[in-house]
Amino acid sequence: MVTAHRGKDIIRIHATVSGLVQGVGYRYFAYRAARAAGVTGWVRNLWSGDVEVEAQGSRSAVAAFISQLKVGPRWGHVDRVVVDEIDVYPHEPDFHVEN
Repeated sequence: MVTAHRGKDIIRIHATVSGLVQGVGYRYFAYRAARAAGVTGWVRNLWSGDVEVEAQGSRSAVAAFISQLKVGPRWGHVDRVVVDEIDVYPHEPDFHVEN
């Protein structure tokens, strides 16, 4: 779903990142990438060894963030990023790392 917000189209995505993405600083890499792209949302590890992410912002900001998710940190290795567009959260203040 796309919502108009201050003259911009805001989208939200849910992504699952697979590969060597735990124990390599991936969540903090995603945090820094989100801040640089200007998106809000969160990132967390899953029991499966994957990393789960939700991010929200302008379509171009989210696209830039997804490109970084596909790169990952220096010590990691991303095999796959599965992205789905989901409903926007109206008042999300920032991007954070969940434990």
